[in-house]
Amino acid sequence: MSDQAALLAAVKEGPVIPVYVLDDESPRDWAIGGASRWWLHHSLDALDRSLRAKGSRLILRRGRSADALEKLAKEVDARRVHALRHYEPWWRNAEKAVAKSLDLCLHDGGLLLPPGAVRTGSGGIYRIYTPFSRAVMEQMPPAAPRPAPRLIGAPSAWPSSESLKEWALLPSKPDWASAFADDWTPGEEGARRNVADFLDEAGDYAEARNLPSLEGTSRLSPHLHYGEVSPAYVWSRICASGQKADVYLKELIWRDYAHTQICEFPAYGSRNARAEFGTLPWRDLREGRSDFIAWKTGRTGYPIVDAGMRQLWTTGWMHNRVRMIAASFLIKHLLIDWRHGAQWFWETLVDADYANNSVNWQWVAGSGVDANLFTRIMAPLTQSEKFDAAGYIRQWVPELAGLSDDVIHDPEARGARPDDYPAKIIGHREGRERALSAYRHMKR
Repeated sequence: MSDQAALLAAVKEGPVIPVYVLDDESPRDWAIGGASRWWLHHSLDALDRSLRAKGSRLILRRGRSADALEKLAKEVDARRVHALRHYEPWWRNAEKAVAKSLDLCLHDGGLLLPPGAVRTGSGGIYRIYTPFSRAVMEQMPPAAPRPAPRLIGAPSAWPSSESLKEWALLPSKPDWASAFADDWTPGEEGARRNVADFLDEAGDYAEARNLPSLEGTSRLSPHLHYGEVSPAYVWSRICASGQKADVYLKELIWRDYAHTQICEFPAYGSRNARAEFGTLPWRDLREGRSDFIAWKTGRTGYPIVDAGMRQLWTTGWMHNRVRMIAASFLIKHLLIDWRHGAQWFWETLVDADYANNSVNWQWVAGSGVDANLFTRIMAPLTQSEKFDAAGYIRQWVPELAGLSDDVIHDPEARGARPDDYPAKIIGHREGRERALSAYRHMKR
């Protein structure tokens, strides 16, 4: 509701009909995943309550965006639609389709700066993050966030709305999201609480973000993805707190970078940005299916990986450092195509975001525009000890909870693996050599 340019513009013109269209047709293979649908349900419910407090309400429709909005506009004799820009390729196509039948007014606000706002000296798009970040910082701070409208003008009669409950966004048989509510409060109020809670910790982010047992991250990613809080609001609150938090602010810039990349390469989520990776001999998933299942279910025999994957399944989220470790393990130790991992994250993360998810997975794989080298292979056991993940492992892998700090990172090597915890599905050296062999094959 606040710092929402489309809403503020619409309010100035007269009566407003807020509408959300659940469009599973336009995205095709990228329709909203299961965990995100849980978030969406509660976010829409929170938005409707906020709108009603200002004399309005949320209208729900389902179907192809352009068709649903055209139909609704005819019902209420409206000709104009105000909306925030989105950058996923299917939503950009949807915007073009809406604009064919309605006066579509698009506004910025989901990012610090819209893609293309910063350019290289030759006028091109930055492909490397570091110079992109420097160029964005030169234009910071963003414009001051604007407050929500005091009241929202209502139409003389409200159009019909579908029922949120009937959309069945929440899992039921089984309810695998039953613990999500312990960790999350979707909606603008929950987002602002998270921002407030993070302010005192922002100065420690540079170090704490790497320590899973401390968590150390803002946990704002799903709120930002769903537009429940603007990046400008987060930036302004952190700067006003007096904390030295440049490292965290650059994470907000990374979001801008990722969205800039998908504007230039719309297929980033399904196609290697570096063409040479098309010849890398990934294992056939039929051959590696048992390993893939072990990874998804947190049964690899690598405690830090298993803790992360179990946290993901239980809460719809995973710690930043552990995401990198888990992704690297799948890609390099198991030699399974990064796209399989990205699809699993798309289905299970409450903060699943096409730009961030795609760019981050390709960064780990080495196939991205700006990426880590494939030959830099994370050692999960070393990473676990280095970043003091013992407490994190105890929380998410209860079979290992009784082990001491010097044993818990690699109980198998210390002869302390409990009977109910699996042996390693592959040795670190074996996995590393197989990955490097595949890389050499690709380079030939």
